[in-house]
Amino acid sequence: MMPIDMTFNYHNKTFRSTSNSDNGEVSAETIFEYKQNGNIVTAFYSGGSIISGQLIALVDEKGCLDMRYHHLNIANEFKTGICKSTPEMLPDGKIRLHENWQWTCDDCSKGSSIIEEI
Repeated sequence: MMPIDMTFNYHNKTFRSTSNSDNGEVSAETIFEYKQNGNIVTAFYSGGSIISGQLIALVDEKGCLDMRYHHLNIANEFKTGICKSTPEMLPDGKIRLHENWQWTCDDCSKGSSIIEEI
């Protein structure tokens, strides 16, 4: 198992979106519940236009996340995608994630978002 920068520990952290591209579905009403075991991060998320979603990610030595996600939206459509998230430690000790993502369904468009620990 690779050594992980524990500056960015995602275990039992809750996040909310603060911004997203127009082609994204995550909103300020979407809540992410993160868990971490070694270099593996998982999360359940829901809220806003998302009924239920899950993600799984690998954490690198700098705390960056390489993730895959899927969810069911309020139109009963399954959505899937990939995301690279770069962490930033805020002055209050909470984590902000700068995310670059791409749908792996529909038009395969790309976007960016920011989620912050609450």
